[in-house]
Amino acid sequence: MTLRTPPKTASIVTKATQSDKLFAPSAERNVEAICQAVKSIAPKAGEVLEIASGTGQHIVTLAAAMPYLQWCPTEIDPIRRASIKAYIKETACNNIAPPIELNATQTGWSVTTPPKAMITLVNLLHLISEPETEILIGEAAQTLSQDGKLFLYGPFKRNGVLTSEGDARFDASIRENDPETGYKDDTWIINIANDHGLSLGQTLDMPANNLALVFSKRT
Repeated sequence: MTLRTPPKTASIVTKATQSDKLFAPSAERNVEAICQAVKSIAPKAGEVLEIASGTGQHIVTLAAAMPYLQWCPTEIDPIRRASIKAYIKETACNNIAPPIELNATQTGWSVTTPPKAMITLVNLLHLISEPETEILIGEAAQTLSQDGKLFLYGPFKRNGVLTSEGDARFDASIRENDPETGYKDDTWIINIANDHGLSLGQTLDMPANNLALVFSKRT
């Protein structure tokens, strides 16, 4: 995967302070709902890999809410990795590892990644292509430990249908910017996950017409 440039409607990220911290209003809006959803399905111990950690706003909130887990942020963009480091330093969380560079749409990363009890991914699948999505899910499945969980959050089509005018506009703007990207169908995601040994455990309705799909690794 090349480092895709998302459309301006996909995210607005600004400098939070004079430091390396970045601030995304969308992350601020959805962090509490995501935190509650993750907490409801998270294991009681182990390591959690966060794919595409973005600014770092999410992982510091998750780590503070679930101190019994060890959190491992990843991010392909060096500027955002610097922001993650700044958030970690500011919050003084001792259960977050330094962010690592990871292209989660590249085949083979599971080979060099230690097994994880849970993997979380927020607001990325609509910004990558279908082949990249298949690779990401397959590699994530390989990385999960026995009974591990995969948490996917974002906007989705429902049985092939965009269910609101806002979703239709957003999907169109994404595809106009990059025709290979756009909303993924929830049923298609479930089938891909199933092909890689993952079973859908829960579908959670989230604010702003988003979904959280929770998969468990079959033993």
